[in-house]
Amino acid sequence: MPALTTAVGHEPGLYELLAALPSKLKPHASHPEESTFLQGMFGEKSLHSLFMIHNRLQNYEERKPTPVLNNAASLCSELSEELKGQSVPKEVNELLKLLAKPHLKSLLSVHDIVAQKNYDPELPPMPEDLNDDEDSVKIIRLVKNKEPLGATIKQDDLTGAILVARIMKGGAADRSGLIHVGDELKEVNGIPVDDKKPEEIIRILAQSQGAITFKVIPAVKEDVLIKEPKMFVKALFDYDPKDDKAIPCKEAGLAFKKGSILQIMSQDDATWWQAKHEGDANPRAGLIPSKQFQERRLALRSPAAILPPIHRSSIRRSIGFRRSFRLSRKDKKTNKSMYECKKSEMYDTADVPTYEEVTKYQRQGRARHRLVILVGPTGVGLNELKRKLLISDPQHFSVTIPHTSRPKKNLENDGVEYHFISKQLFETDIHNNKFIEFGEYKGNYYGTSLDSIRSVLSKNKVCLLDVQPHTLKHLRTAEFKPFVVFVKPPTVERLRETRTTAKVISGKDDKGSAKSFTEEDFEEMVATAQTMENQYGHLFEKVIINDNLSEAFGELRVALKKVEMDTQWVPVSWTHT
Repeated sequence: MPALTTAVGHEPGLYELLAALPSKLKPHASHPEESTFLQGMFGEKSLHSLFMIHNRLQNYEERKPTPVLNNAASLCSELSEELKGQSVPKEVNELLKLLAKPHLKSLLSVHDIVAQKNYDPELPPMPEDLNDDEDSVKIIRLVKNKEPLGATIKQDDLTGAILVARIMKGGAADRSGLIHVGDELKEVNGIPVDDKKPEEIIRILAQSQGAITFKVIPAVKEDVLIKEPKMFVKALFDYDPKDDKAIPCKEAGLAFKKGSILQIMSQDDATWWQAKHEGDANPRAGLIPSKQFQERRLALRSPAAILPPIHRSSIRRSIGFRRSFRLSRKDKKTNKSMYECKKSEMYDTADVPTYEEVTKYQRQGRARHRLVILVGPTGVGLNELKRKLLISDPQHFSVTIPHTSRPKKNLENDGVEYHFISKQLFETDIHNNKFIEFGEYKGNYYGTSLDSIRSVLSKNKVCLLDVQPHTLKHLRTAEFKPFVVFVKPPTVERLRETRTTAKVISGKDDKGSAKSFTEEDFEEMVATAQTMENQYGHLFEKVIINDNLSEAFGELRVALKKVEMDTQWVPVSWTHT
């Protein structure tokens, strides 16, 4: 290290301080490893070289050097012109070729700009034919780079005037602070726009490069700055502005996918909000349909699409959704009752999924675990996944114990296989909305109570639950904070290859009867999964395709680990009570 110190000379600086640090800190190191670490870190050659450069630049700056000349580029050009066509030695010809290279010309040009300290962009001169009476007219010049200006225009229906419709938050126009909503546009680069349509003006702007001059009449407004609070929403649908005929400017639109987290930058326009993707470094916002506008047009476009299909096949599927108490195919056809939620399915799906306001959440300390809900069609493997989770860590995962009104059988224990209660008490609990879902089978009630979920969570365990999908909305509360996993089947072709020897297991009270899958079972499984995803997909936080049980289980374990350890986006209502 002394040799390195002398290389710099006797000038004081960070380099000398760095070189002396290891020896100065050595008496304070409690272990030899610490001393070795410090020696290695501060003795790194690249770090020393960096500080040597820093010192030299600092010394250079302190001398405040002045350039020898600030017109090297023009001098080079003059020299080349003077030497052209003359009989010159070989060396001079070589110099001419070198001076003609574009890279050298660019280098000399940059040198002159730095030498002249001329860093501002060159703007065109102000118009000379300004009317002195037009004291309310503003001349605005903006330098346009590759990004859009970040403003949209519209034509007033009554006057025909071209007005600034909106300023995109974070865009070039917004950052300049010179253009405002309501300003009337009179000229663009000296071209009058009174007789032009908005589409023609947009083309003029798109073709313009460098500085753009606007002549505008400012809107009458109060200079009150309102700072909008940060608002984040989770998108519950896919959106592509290129496919939206209603958007005022497709180029200003923001595309997103279902599940995207969007930061709402402005809600000034009741129809078109301004938003950007959460975490996006680009400050410019884009247009998205507002919640009210999207709900209204989707409801008008396809009212039937947001309501559940009410026909026999839906009843069969509704029975098939429940795994805890499976019915045989014969029972499905003869049993008239079905598992019900405490509120109707019609109520659950009547609203149109658009956006949900969300905030960040992370489980802290001894807080209760989030409820884990598995959803999927009959035969997809929910019971198998639950069983593997329970076996993998019985102290961490648990399931609810269902209630029933049937008599207890031999070798059964209350609170183990079932909670056995009277039919009268069961009906009273139904009336008091104590069951998340329930049903009647062979004259006896079966159901899953809310208290059975609370019982598992109170033991600091993760409660695993599989329910009919239309009950999800009633479990999505601040109390349970459910994490919903949709398990879907692969294609019918893959099911034929992988499930031919598998069995469909009937309910617990059918003595474990089972039957092989049929082609009809495969088709119904895939069709039911598609229906579930179409109607309730906006409530699913994780989708797993169960093509291979081991792989699906591994994917599920990773997802549940992240839920416990990582920060998640959850509805605002779950954290603001």
